[in-house]
Amino acid sequence: MSAPTTAQGFAYSREQFQSLVEDVLGIAKAMGASDAATEVSEGSGLSVSIRKGELETVERNRDKSVGVTVFIGQRRGNASSSDFSRTAIEQTVKAAYDIARFTAEDPAAGLPEADDLASAAEASLDLDLFHPWAIDADTAAELAMRCEAAAFATDKHITNSEGAGVSAQQSHFYAGNSRGFRGGYASSRHSISVAPIAGRGAGMQRDAWYSSMRDARELASPEAVGRYAAERALSRLHSRKVGTCEVPVLFESTLASGLVGSYVQATSGGALYRKASFLLDSLGHAVLAAHLDLDETPHERKGKASAPFDDEGVRTRERRVVDAGVAQGYFLSSYSARKLGMRTTGHAGGAQNLRLTSRLTQPGDDLEQMLRKLHRGLFVTELMGQGVNYVTGDYSRGAAGFWVEGGRMVHPVQEVTIAGNLAQMLRDIQAVGADAYTWGGKTVGSVLIGGMTLAGS
Repeated sequence: MSAPTTAQGFAYSREQFQSLVEDVLGIAKAMGASDAATEVSEGSGLSVSIRKGELETVERNRDKSVGVTVFIGQRRGNASSSDFSRTAIEQTVKAAYDIARFTAEDPAAGLPEADDLASAAEASLDLDLFHPWAIDADTAAELAMRCEAAAFATDKHITNSEGAGVSAQQSHFYAGNSRGFRGGYASSRHSISVAPIAGRGAGMQRDAWYSSMRDARELASPEAVGRYAAERALSRLHSRKVGTCEVPVLFESTLASGLVGSYVQATSGGALYRKASFLLDSLGHAVLAAHLDLDETPHERKGKASAPFDDEGVRTRERRVVDAGVAQGYFLSSYSARKLGMRTTGHAGGAQNLRLTSRLTQPGDDLEQMLRKLHRGLFVTELMGQGVNYVTGDYSRGAAGFWVEGGRMVHPVQEVTIAGNLAQMLRDIQAVGADAYTWGGKTVGSVLIGGMTLAGS
């Protein structure tokens, strides 16, 4: 992986960051810290928004930070600064050291074990995450206008817009600790989005779509994003309520990733050691339907959640998280692992590139086929609210989508609530579509759940 340079739009080079890391660790050691860790980072970008063909905002961002964690035995202190001068660095390290001096001991506190840290070769693994986009504000505005114009041109019933936007972001960091870890890399994330409005008055409906990639050359065209967003908004016109019932529910692939996210939350170390999870002590037990597997691939090139090491410098590994419905592992940092009497899984900072698959899925299981499998029930395309209780697993969300009869969408639905219990929902997944979509770092097709309560009119 090539090192970031100032020629790529950064104010600092990799060499300067490396020097800062060594300075921080040296100062911490001289003060008497038993261990220390630091990360130096820098980010920059451009965001442009337009609405109804007029430029609204042009924002340029540039930020930098140095964060320091100091340990005195099992007492820990943290401090950060955006000033990279020698005086400021010394003051930041001293602030972290003073906090540690007056903090109570925590038996779980400390750096990861040296054996868990990524080696120099592992830390320098090139995952092709950095693709800077040399775009100026005028060009970004033109792309956003093309996107919104395509939405308006789709149909005369697209009457308004909440705007369109283009964003180009890049960052790099370098980290190290007193147990020998050193590593860092650059990454980028670019996007184009639009939110058109269909109809008028009380019957108005909005929807949105976007494309996000590490490499701008892989973004969907502005016209494709605009047309699809418009089609989504148009499809929601003349929505109505439905009566309360118990029916199967099909989650659109973009929303199904949220179910995977809920599983990750429930099996993450923080929730587990606080006993704030409906999946306590689930290792070796059935947590998903028996035909389902959940795989993690942290070293996927250009992956949206790829990383050679986690936020603590622990190496990341490919693994099967759930095998035939049975939980094989949790998502643990060093701290949460110690609280649970376990070993870190390299997940300080979260999961890396998860993919939910079904052993029953056939290549032809596109959305139309999934609707036929649903047969009669609700196809959900939007969720509202945060009605998930991770302690009990109770799930209740506002929803919108389409009522399905005989495997076909018959009319749009709005102002309903779907409810169930996540533990039961995850075990009651009947099918996963071949229409896989990557949302954030989670890839999954549409997901059919056998039965949920739909509260309507």
